[in-house]
Amino acid sequence: MMHVVRAVPSATPLQAQRRRLVPALTALTLALAMSVPGWAANTPKPAEPATKDANAALLKELPFSDKTSFDLAHKGFIAPLPAGMIKGAQGNLVWDPTKYDFIKEGAPAPDTVNPSLWRQSQLLNISGLFQVTDGIYQVRNYDLSNMTIVEGKEGLTIMDPLISTETAKAALDLYYQHRPKKPVVAVIYTHSHVDHYGGVRGVVDEVNVKAGTVKIYAPLGFLEHAVAENVMAGTAMSRRASYMYGNLLPPSATGQVGAGLGTTTSAGTVTLIPPTDIIEKTGEKRVIDGLTYEFLYAPGSEAPAEMLYYIKEKKALNTAEDSTHTLHNTYSLRGAKIRDPLAWSKYLNEALALWGDDVEVMYAMHHWPVWGKKEVQEQLSLQRDMYRYINDETLRLANMGYNKEEIAEQVKLPEAIATKFSNRGYYGSLNHNVRATYVLYLGWFNGNPATLHTLPIQEASKRYVDMMGGVPAILEKAREYYKKGDYRWVAEVVNYAVFADPNNQEAKNLQADALEQMGYQAESGPWRNFYLTGAKELREGVQKLPVPDTASPDTVRAMTLDMLFDYFAVRLNREKSAGKHVVLNLDFTDTNQKYTLEMVNSVLNHTEGKPAKQPTASMTLSRDTLNRMMLKETTLKDALAKGDVKVSGDQEKITDMFAALDNFEFWFNIVTP
Repeated sequence: MMHVVRAVPSATPLQAQRRRLVPALTALTLALAMSVPGWAANTPKPAEPATKDANAALLKELPFSDKTSFDLAHKGFIAPLPAGMIKGAQGNLVWDPTKYDFIKEGAPAPDTVNPSLWRQSQLLNISGLFQVTDGIYQVRNYDLSNMTIVEGKEGLTIMDPLISTETAKAALDLYYQHRPKKPVVAVIYTHSHVDHYGGVRGVVDEVNVKAGTVKIYAPLGFLEHAVAENVMAGTAMSRRASYMYGNLLPPSATGQVGAGLGTTTSAGTVTLIPPTDIIEKTGEKRVIDGLTYEFLYAPGSEAPAEMLYYIKEKKALNTAEDSTHTLHNTYSLRGAKIRDPLAWSKYLNEALALWGDDVEVMYAMHHWPVWGKKEVQEQLSLQRDMYRYINDETLRLANMGYNKEEIAEQVKLPEAIATKFSNRGYYGSLNHNVRATYVLYLGWFNGNPATLHTLPIQEASKRYVDMMGGVPAILEKAREYYKKGDYRWVAEVVNYAVFADPNNQEAKNLQADALEQMGYQAESGPWRNFYLTGAKELREGVQKLPVPDTASPDTVRAMTLDMLFDYFAVRLNREKSAGKHVVLNLDFTDTNQKYTLEMVNSVLNHTEGKPAKQPTASMTLSRDTLNRMMLKETTLKDALAKGDVKVSGDQEKITDMFAALDNFEFWFNIVTP
């Protein structure tokens, strides 16, 4: 998953300064922990008869009488989560363990929630400290992800220390209340999404990492992708992620009921300590605190940098996020590079080949474990076949001439896969994964020249509305379709009316009503959240809450200069820089790096190690000083006055260059122009 920022109602002066920093984290990071009160009261409507019928039909299609998952989710239970809320240093709410108390285990699904998603949400609310097997423990539902604790010869190895330092520390404290208080000697990051590393400073001190008494293991490419997987589109992705995770919705039977992968996300302090030991390829082994770990390198699966591993002495397989109790995303709706379902399938097949004959328990960084060799083999093989089927069937139908929308409507998983709850689309969905696979191989164009150069949606909408007889005529017909329960079509056609006449509240309300019913029917948590958040903003408008704090000092420090300068280039305003030519030499005294920035032709290029012979200006500074300027902890003017920055040449041109960099507005419109 994901990639954290959060909007907060009040802040210290330093936090207020940091909040002005342009987004520099990945998109999942940017919205994962965005828990923001303060919206106007929502006005949800009840489930329509068509929604009740659709949800009731699903109850007959799936084996809801099978309670195996509930038995597994409770197995190994040691202690519940403490009842109290977790708060940050400033008194801000980080985690509320009672947030989803309205979801009661064994209670029937409300009419406004897909019964399969309701079942998954009940399972996700089974919380506390659990024993996976001898010497392996998990704390579940103290964040979006699980934190796993392995007892070794001398101490503890922590796997994936959650999103926030506060929740990670609380999870370790809960473990210590019931197990011997041994020191943490190692940390493993399974992959490069923030819910798997952000709380690291809550369980270890970087002093011990630097001293070599604590090692941190991660897959090749971890740091690069943890810092900058989506930095270039950070604001756009984070705004969309506020929809995907339902951060703007109240937890309720008509609002957010979880994300399918976990209940919700913590809203504490995100940190990052760079790994000390990199796993570069499958087959590598490490002895970590007396236990033998065998690794499977799985890049390009659920994350750009990911790994699975097997603890030989425990016969325990960690599948990271490549096999959990849901169909995952091969494309994230927040916006991200498409993932490869064929490679994903092959990694699971490789895991079966490497360890399937010996494994006794499989656990992941979300959800609950699977015990027993036969049961693990079934879980891995069915999910292997699921991702392979998505890949192969999409290509088969594409080669028959179908486009991505036609394929997505046709593809149905084989019954043996589809009727297994662990393969249901609680986080990903078969529909959007199929469309993403088509784009992975063939791109966005479907081959029909009529779709090659279509009008922008607002311009097209005006023409559609004109040809359909105007907004009143569209709404009159759309209401007829709404009564029939054809909500997909209502949402689609009324969208033209909204974009042609964005001040027409009647149109927005009708589209909101349709989206709301689609949300009530959605089995995927993110689909539900998108529909209901869209309905909310159509009815109430975009509420500009405090801007998310994206300025994690650990993240800024971890970004390479190449990453920083690439992001500067994305921010360059083409009109402000038009006709200007500035060449700036930069000499970083603490890293012994020299860079040249050149603003020309409305682009910003950078070159390392070859200073310009005749620059417009030159700056000498430390990387630490640049970090502090990025974090708004100091200004160029103050740094010059203190001697932290030295400038020669035309200082005014430096000002021109940086004045041409845009700051991105977070709260842009999505469901309206």
